[in-house]
Amino acid sequence: MTDSRLDSLVHEFRTGAIDRRTLLMRASALGLGAAAAASLGGGAAVFAQTPEASPATFKAGAESLTPEGLGVAGITHSTDTSKGTIHVYSSWPMSGSSEQTGGDSAEGCKYALEIFGGAAGGFKVEYTAMDDGIAANNGSWDATVESQNATEVVNDPDAIAYIATYNSGAAEVSIPITNKANMFQISPANTAIRLTKDNPTNPEGYPGVLYPSGVRTYARLVPADDIQGSASANWAINEMGAKKAYVLHDNQTYGKGVATVFNDTFIKLGGEVASFEAYDPKAPEYQALATKVANSGADFIYIGAINDLNVPKLVQDLRDVVSADEVPIMGPDGIALQAFIDAAGEAAEGTWITFGGLPPTALEGTGKEWFDKMTERLGHSPDPYSIYSFECMVTVLQALDVVGEKDVKKVMETAMKTADFRGLINTWSLGPTGDTTATTISLNHVEDGKMVYQKVIEAPAS
Repeated sequence: MTDSRLDSLVHEFRTGAIDRRTLLMRASALGLGAAAAASLGGGAAVFAQTPEASPATFKAGAESLTPEGLGVAGITHSTDTSKGTIHVYSSWPMSGSSEQTGGDSAEGCKYALEIFGGAAGGFKVEYTAMDDGIAANNGSWDATVESQNATEVVNDPDAIAYIATYNSGAAEVSIPITNKANMFQISPANTAIRLTKDNPTNPEGYPGVLYPSGVRTYARLVPADDIQGSASANWAINEMGAKKAYVLHDNQTYGKGVATVFNDTFIKLGGEVASFEAYDPKAPEYQALATKVANSGADFIYIGAINDLNVPKLVQDLRDVVSADEVPIMGPDGIALQAFIDAAGEAAEGTWITFGGLPPTALEGTGKEWFDKMTERLGHSPDPYSIYSFECMVTVLQALDVVGEKDVKKVMETAMKTADFRGLINTWSLGPTGDTTATTISLNHVEDGKMVYQKVIEAPAS
């Protein structure tokens, strides 16, 4: 095929003049194989799985850290910037107790952009890391700030995507804003069920109320709490032999949500719950609550919360009255942070912590290469969520490469159809709700001031 005929065929596909089926048929008639056609199509694999892009072929770790070796196979990347400048934003807490988590996640985005040469789809791509936290909350997220951030992004005519948020409660604030503007929003950390899935635990109207346009424009790369909470309860009963649990939560969207799933699954599996209750994140101490827990006869404590909301102090006071040998404490990925371990000190020892995915230290292949590079950049082991912030940025850049236009809606529609993405942990796709198909939940144990990976745990069979 001559260069002019090839260029013409590619142009027709990318501008929507022909569909993928027509592309393949015409390519075949001109003597070009299907695999090559999918490749020249600049992203046909995003829309439909092909043999070349199947999880069985492209496993994590099979390729190096390059635009060609990351994400969806077969998407042509160009570092050309002749079409102008496009903006990508992120929003999550960046200070206080969230300084390392937020900073490392931003660095993950920056590293991905560097690998792609700071460009995609013919545009120069500029990245801005926004902070949705405030000092009054120890750096934790604030609804007003998150609303302002999301509004600023959708009002920027050069903005193409919003990588946000860290906290599920913050996502409830921003999703309706970005949804009305057809702006693609993708989270590296949100796990609350209500954001995307129908569930008996949801408030009335959820998740539909978050999508006023009627179209899903939000995705997340971590498994939701219906998987994490149930896997935790399954492990507590069937592997730890827990019989009676005391379930605490911070009364926020994420913390209460994952605690509810743990609570309900624990009971379903035959366990007893001594109490399901919220603690006050602003309390100066929890001695009375700790005594109540000790007197309940519970042999297991589950805390659904984020680290910012005084979890280290809660664990310290609990450990004053119950020992780690007698009553294990378990928490979700909201406390899968070195900041939690450092703040809780000796009291953190022996804590069990789950994470949606694998911790950076457990990565292999391309993931291990990424871990080594990020450790070198940061001067410390990267926060677990920086894995997903990196993949969020790659998802955005590849969608822009496919579309090749400064068109917010087209980029969103393309990104929402991402399939067979070769990630740092595993290969995943986005389903119709915007949820990842990945279901890996890792179990970690605090030992000598570090979070040590143990194994993958699973939810009980339904």
